[in-house]
Amino acid sequence: MTKILTITNQKGGVGKTTTCVNLAASLAVTKKRVLMIDMDPQGNATMGSGIDKHNLKNSVYEVLIGEATLEESIIRNAPAGYDIVGSNGDLTAAEVELLQLPRREFRMKMALEKVQDNYDFILIDNPPSLNLLTVNALAASSGVIIPMQCEYYALEGISSLIGTINKINKRLNPSLKIEGILRTMFDPRMSLTKDVSDHLVEYFGDQVYRTVIPRNVRLAEAPSHGLPALMYDKNSRGSVAYLALAGELIRKSAQNDKRADKQEQEG
Repeated sequence: MTKILTITNQKGGVGKTTTCVNLAASLAVTKKRVLMIDMDPQGNATMGSGIDKHNLKNSVYEVLIGEATLEESIIRNAPAGYDIVGSNGDLTAAEVELLQLPRREFRMKMALEKVQDNYDFILIDNPPSLNLLTVNALAASSGVIIPMQCEYYALEGISSLIGTINKINKRLNPSLKIEGILRTMFDPRMSLTKDVSDHLVEYFGDQVYRTVIPRNVRLAEAPSHGLPALMYDKNSRGSVAYLALAGELIRKSAQNDKRADKQEQEG
């Protein structure tokens, strides 16, 4: 069963794009079929995957407004080892144009229906805000991965995000759930980091991934080379952490699929 996962947080600078690119690369290394969709007009996930965002034949923009199919827009076997649908500044205009289109919240969901069975995982990167682009991603997804730094303001922001996810679940996508909360830029030497981390685990339990992503220079350097950290320096702490996250995600997905099959049989 294909897992469609949105990676989002309404707060910027928490490692959304870093997580999307490096998790996609790590899943691809484990021989999973992976598609990454860049829903951020900044196009950072596109550039960080080795694709020139200024030279896209079709982008997410054309897909959302119906000028191209998703299948026509996929860049196969991108340098980073996974398929990708890229984005650039054109996507900024999509939000206004979407307002005039039918089923405006479900444009990405409809686009994915024809290709999703070709992949094991589809990861969607999002802008750091709640807008119609993010709503499209959430309406199309089965789960949400929330990257967050272990700091005070992050705790405040996550409650707002969870409220948003719950609203989408009730109004647009009853299948949507929190897949996991990922602690990023983790520095165990800071007491606040440990305190916030403990609060997260206490409140969210096993929804918090065991894997933590450390502060790591290689993770920060890799995008400027158009590479995931795994291809830039496979032995770096950041690369190892995202490989561990991929393993944890695969195990959880397998367990959830078994549980769902069992419930279906019993039902």
